[in-house]
Amino acid sequence: MSDVLCLYYSRSGKTKKTMLEVAEALDAELVEIHDAVERGGFKGWLRCGMDAMKKTTQPLSHFETEKRLQDYRLVILGTPVWAGRCSSVMRTFLKAHGKKLGNVAYVVTRSSDGKNEEVYDQMDLYTAQPHMAAVSLRSGSVGYTFWQEEFLRQVRELLAR
Repeated sequence: MSDVLCLYYSRSGKTKKTMLEVAEALDAELVEIHDAVERGGFKGWLRCGMDAMKKTTQPLSHFETEKRLQDYRLVILGTPVWAGRCSSVMRTFLKAHGKKLGNVAYVVTRSSDGKNEEVYDQMDLYTAQPHMAAVSLRSGSVGYTFWQEEFLRQVRELLAR
């Protein structure tokens, strides 16, 4: 049983791929979350952007973790960036469970050149304490592997304390 939980939402599969890599590198538990909203295709993409801008949330589908959320040494939350914000699915999770989390780290995936680091502060609004580490990754970019490895180094350093 791992002391690290990688919990994520992925609409297109890019965040899922990244979180699989992170979880594998850290030997962490991996859990995907969803809501019941249809988010596929172009209409789904538009809805995601509107939900993010309006900060709309919908109930999450049931998910299970091996431990209670507060019992993990570190919870790494993975989300795509929608309209400069974390996904509404992740916001729903944070509103319901964020205060239960001890140490958190963030992996945000994006399609734009901008790093969207303000998303970290947005997510911190819902957690018991600020994030311990964070990374903004763009799939296929030149720096993807470098920044992912730097994030993993920081997380390993945190866990070694």
